[in-house]
Amino acid sequence: MANVAIIGAQWGDEGKGKIVDLFTQDADIIVRFQGGNNAGHTLVVDGKKTVLHLVPSGALHADKLCVIGNGVVVDPEILIEEIDALKRQGHLKDDSRLRISEQAHVIMPYHKAIDLARERLRGKGKIGTTGRGIGPAYEDKVARVGIRFIDLLEEDTFRDKLQRNIEEKNFYLKAILHEKALDFNEIHEGYGRYRDRLKGYVTDTGLLLDHEIRAGKRVLFEGAQGTLLDVDHGTYPYVTSSSTVTGGACSGSGVGPQHIQQVIGISKAYTTRVGSGPFPTEIDGPDGETLRREGAEFGATTGRSRRCGWFDAVGVRHAVRTNGLTGLALTKLDVLSRFEKIPICTGYRYGGKLISDFPASSKVMKDAEPVYEKMSGWDAPLDRVSKFSDLPANAQKYVRRIEEIIGTEIILVSVGPGREQTILLKNPFGESVRS
Repeated sequence: MANVAIIGAQWGDEGKGKIVDLFTQDADIIVRFQGGNNAGHTLVVDGKKTVLHLVPSGALHADKLCVIGNGVVVDPEILIEEIDALKRQGHLKDDSRLRISEQAHVIMPYHKAIDLARERLRGKGKIGTTGRGIGPAYEDKVARVGIRFIDLLEEDTFRDKLQRNIEEKNFYLKAILHEKALDFNEIHEGYGRYRDRLKGYVTDTGLLLDHEIRAGKRVLFEGAQGTLLDVDHGTYPYVTSSSTVTGGACSGSGVGPQHIQQVIGISKAYTTRVGSGPFPTEIDGPDGETLRREGAEFGATTGRSRRCGWFDAVGVRHAVRTNGLTGLALTKLDVLSRFEKIPICTGYRYGGKLISDFPASSKVMKDAEPVYEKMSGWDAPLDRVSKFSDLPANAQKYVRRIEEIIGTEIILVSVGPGREQTILLKNPFGESVRS
């Protein structure tokens, strides 16, 4: 038996939704452990696209338990909309298949107002926030003034906390950010309706997961964003506000590290990034536009076009080390078809020196020049290839070279958005390979 964590190995948008959905077939429970509705996991099943922001990707499977862990910050309005949309599609028929941690923090209207106002005031120094209140919600969590679901369920507790918070936040909004104050009664009434709608889903999910794991159930831990956006290990300050790495899977779910046996990183066969921040392998011109067009590189959450570049092995090696990756799933290999040469960034050059490890300095990252090793491309579509041996020889060489440079095995290659467009080389749950 194995429990598996799925971790983004780049700056997010690696295709985690598809991979989680694929491995969900072998899991009993799927746990979302960090982030909020700033994440967007896109699933394509039988040609039908579903985008999930909060509900774990296992929701498309009728027999799976989906858990929103304590490390997630939840906008209750968005969550209800997502639940209703899934139900209209014929999913989540059984409400007992979704559980929300009583310790998960609730995103409030003042979090979103503060988030948007700060970003406007930053001007050219914008960090690329989605404006969904994620960062301010985590700030309140760390400052010990956040409102958890257990607080929302206790009406007196919620009223008292909201009253104290709204006074402070309104002062900040008006005096510092020059924004309008928010109305206590409106928020109190609205969140009372959210409480009534969601209270049946709320429980002690840490205790639930411990019980299920001890009973032999297999758990898949679903991360959001990516390692290079981790608040501690990413390109600070152009990062998210939560822990996107394997350690976050433990703290964000209440499950001890001994219960996670496999850690699978997800990486595109090239690199993308949304919003501001350093990006050494970013490319402009026709090649960048080709990657963006062929890869449909537009954010599932924001709709913003993604910045595109060649595969950055320095960043992925950093993800391998930081997460203790036991394997890597390589997505969107098909997008690289018909490039005559395909560069792989093996290091950075800065100040006349070669850098092989991911630097913490934002200045170094901003000014670093990528060092490339160029691989021969292939002029053939891959979308119908189902076996690794049937890939063009140069595509196989490209995959194997990445494997050598990053220092961990590639267990899966994705050649299209659909479930069936997947070459599975090794199943982290220990099941027989289905490819």
